Amino acid sequence: MPTPQETRQRGAAAVVLILGGALVIALSPYATGLVGIPVLYVALVPVYGWVARRTSAKVAAGLVVVLVLVLLLVPSAAFAGLIVNEAQQIAGTAMRSPILTRLSELKLGGVDLGSRLGDLSSKLVSWVGSSMFGLLGSASRFVLNLTISLFGFYYLLLRPRETWEAVRPYIPFSEHNTEKLRQRFGDVTTSTLIGTGLSAAVHGTLISLAFWVAGLPNAAFWGVVAMVFSILPVLGSGLVWGPGAIALLLDHRPVAAVLMVLWGAVVVGNIDYLIRPMVSQRWGHIHPLVTLVGALVGVPYFGLLGLLIGPLALSYFFELIGMYREEYLSAA
Repeated sequence: MPTPQETRQRGAAAVVLILGGALVIALSPYATGLVGIPVLYVALVPVYGWVARRTSAKVAAGLVVVLVLVLLLVPSAAFAGLIVNEAQQIAGTAMRSPILTRLSELKLGGVDLGSRLGDLSSKLVSWVGSSMFGLLGSASRFVLNLTISLFGFYYLLLRPRETWEAVRPYIPFSEHNTEKLRQRFGDVTTSTLIGTGLSAAVHGTLISLAFWVAGLPNAAFWGVVAMVFSILPVLGSGLVWGPGAIALLLDHRPVAAVLMVLWGAVVVGNIDYLIRPMVSQRWGHIHPLVTLVGALVGVPYFGLLGLLIGPLALSYFFELIGMYREEYLSAA
C-alpha cells in the first residue's frame, strides 16, 4: 500500500504529465517557429557577435533580425515573381509549340490519348485554382511561425546565458554530457544548414549549365528551381532535369536527351555524396539515411521547413539515445 508521500508524488506527476501534454498539443501548430529559434541562433550568432563588438547589444540583435527578414523575404518574393513571369512565358510558348499539337493528336493502340491528356490538363488547372486557398492558409501559418522565431531569436541573442541556465536543470544528464549535448546541437545544426545550402547551390548550377549547353530555354530559371527541388528527398532535382530530357526527346534530339539523363542521374544525382561527407567531417557526422528519413518524417509536421527540421530532430534523437546509453546503461 503506497504511503501518503508516494500518493502525493504520483498525483503531482500525473498533474505535470497532463499539463505537459496539453501544452504540447496547444503549441504543436507553432512547432516550426519554436524550433526555428535555436536554429537561427546557432546559424547567426557569429554574425551577431561581430556586430555587437561595434555597437550595443540591442542594436546588434535588431540588425541581425532585420538581416534574417531580408534574407528570407527578398529572395522569396523575387523567386515568386520569377515563377509567375516564367509561367506566363512558358504557357504562351507551349500554346504555340508544335509539340502540343502532336500531343493533342496522339493515339496509341486505337486509344485517343490526346483528348485524355486535354481532360487531364483541365482538371489540373482546376485543382491548382482550388489549391490557392490552401496556399493562402499556409502562407498565414508561415508568417505567424516566422514572427515567433524572430521574437524568440531576438531575446535569445540578448540573454543566451540566462536562457541556457534556465533550461539546463531540466536536462536529465550529467553536467559533462549536458555541455556535450549543447555543443553537439550546434555542430549538427551547422552541418545540416551548410550541407543543404551548398548542395542545393551546386545542384542548381549544374542543372542550369546542362540546360544552357542543351539549348533549352530559361536555363537560369530552371537552375533556381532545381536549387529548391534538390532539398526534396529521393526525387530532388530530377523533377527538373527529367522533364528537360523529355522535352529534348519530343524535339527529336534523342542523343541530347540521353546525355541529359546521364548528367542528371550520374553527376548531379551523386553530388550529395561528395559534398555532405566533407561538410559532416568538418561539423557533424550525419548519415545520408538520417537526412532522407528525417525529411520524410519532418514534412508532414513542419511543411517545407521539415526538410531541414526533420533531419535535425532525428540526429538529436540519436544523440540522446547515445548519451542515455553512455550515462545510464554502461554504468550499470
